[in-house]
Amino acid sequence: MSLHLFNSLTRRVEPFVPSDPSRPTMYVCGPTVYNYAHIGNARGPVVFDVLARLLRRRFGALAYARNITDVDDKINAAASELGVPISTITHRFAVIYREDMAALGVEPPDIEPEATAHIAQIIAMIERLIETGHAYAAENHVLFSVASFDGYGKLSRRDTDDMLAGARVDVAPYKRDPGDFVLWKPSTGDLPGWDSPWGRGRPGWHIECSAMAAAHLGETIDIHAGGVDLQFPHHENEIAQSECAHGGKPFARVWLHNGMLNFAGAKMSKSIGNIEKIHDLVRAHPPEALRYALLSAHYRQPLEWSEALIDQSVRTLDRLYGTLRDLSDVEADAVIPDGIEVILDDDLNTPQALAEIARIAGEARKSESVDDRARMKRDLLGAGLALGLLQQAPAAWFARGSDDSDDARIQALVDERNVARKGRDFARADAIRQQLADEGILLEDTAQGVRWRRP
Repeated sequence: MSLHLFNSLTRRVEPFVPSDPSRPTMYVCGPTVYNYAHIGNARGPVVFDVLARLLRRRFGALAYARNITDVDDKINAAASELGVPISTITHRFAVIYREDMAALGVEPPDIEPEATAHIAQIIAMIERLIETGHAYAAENHVLFSVASFDGYGKLSRRDTDDMLAGARVDVAPYKRDPGDFVLWKPSTGDLPGWDSPWGRGRPGWHIECSAMAAAHLGETIDIHAGGVDLQFPHHENEIAQSECAHGGKPFARVWLHNGMLNFAGAKMSKSIGNIEKIHDLVRAHPPEALRYALLSAHYRQPLEWSEALIDQSVRTLDRLYGTLRDLSDVEADAVIPDGIEVILDDDLNTPQALAEIARIAGEARKSESVDDRARMKRDLLGAGLALGLLQQAPAAWFARGSDDSDDARIQALVDERNVARKGRDFARADAIRQQLADEGILLEDTAQGVRWRRP
């Protein structure tokens, strides 16, 4: 089976055939670096990291760009509040973002363009749009004329009135149409700005991605990916301005959109305030468990985020690493099983891939011969490799948090088990014993009661 992906543009699963099989191209919308990213912002990078690994295996190469938005009104506000240049804010949070992504096992993109390094390309694209009648200057602004592009709305599949009703649209007297969006806007002396044919100013958000994608990947890219919340207006506007600037050439052949993370039933959002920062989570929990959790639902579906999900992911990885520890007597190099490749070829079905990993681990625990144990270890390591999991030594996984606070946690579980046994809740007592066993914790009955120790 060849790779099949759900294309948001056509609303169907299609075989993926790159324009140039020797160099597929993929663009993923990256962060606006003015604050810490929340865990919802990590779902796309983690999922599309799995896709990037798959594309490299399948085609031997990949040109993968994920941008950094380093000029934006939110950045301006943060810099103004602290009285520092925007570069102070953007450099700090870009570094933090990269560190947080690395903690989650996300490999760096091939290209990481920054908006401020592409002002010349942005201005040139805007000039082409004006020349071809798709944009106009008004009161030191430049705006894209939505009415000039017949294909506007083809990604989100809504008419203009419906789209505008669901978006925050700036009402301004210089607009010909309420839906026209800003390509360039003026900057006062206290704001960052660059010289342009329309005066000192700065780019709008949408034009940045179009210019960076064209500069590094060409006028038509194979895959454009991002969160479903970006479908309108950001991605819709990218299509309009890119296709109009490039003589009608398709901007992206395949559009992929990951679903949102929900927290207590509501979409995780900075505006709502129900966010959990990646920076905090990777310090409070094993980062690999966070990655596992982010892959536990199909990427196009919403994912309910909770402490229970993280805890379950930790326990699952305990079992998997426990299996690898039990296979330490045999040597094997990771080889990705064909079954895992077939599963991922089906629109990145990571939940099914995780289920297959569990099945392989179950078989491995039953294996007795040296050859069977080596084969199962090879498959288990390879299946994990495809998802960016199970690549550390079991000893390193189980050594996490081996300090006083972890001792207190273990003792609390032992105490809870004692209470469960006294209350004849043997199912809970057995579950706790198994959880501790998966972590490598041995329980011993003594005259003084149950004690625990690490082997």
